[in-house]
Amino acid sequence: MPETIKGECLCGQSTITIENGDSFKDQIICHCWDCKQTSGSAFSTNILAPTKDTKIEGPVKEFGVKAPSGNTVTRVFCGTCGSAISHRSVAFGDKAAIQTGNFRYFADKPVSTELFTKDRWTGLAAVEGAAQLNTA
Repeated sequence: MPETIKGECLCGQSTITIENGDSFKDQIICHCWDCKQTSGSAFSTNILAPTKDTKIEGPVKEFGVKAPSGNTVTRVFCGTCGSAISHRSVAFGDKAAIQTGNFRYFADKPVSTELFTKDRWTGLAAVEGAAQLNTA
């Protein structure tokens, strides 16, 4: 039976449920400036999950920002504590980028890909064995 994985924001009021969660064996690190600003850190950790398998509940808010590609990226975050939850773009098709820091499930999952490595902070080494892409 496929596993359902659940995550939550810092305050616990917004929850994220992903059906077939056991199919996600690795993560993506993004070093783009938008991800840095929304995570408040040097990068974000994500998976691309089908929107049909993803359910976000709670007091969420959205904010749209134009990416360097010209596409609008819609950021979803908890309206109470501000935790980044996900982001959507036409570039993702029928998937959404889900921030994995809200899930204990991803604590031991390896990183398979790093995006926007051209913007990686100089003090951070590349993840060994992960694909290194200058852009998405």
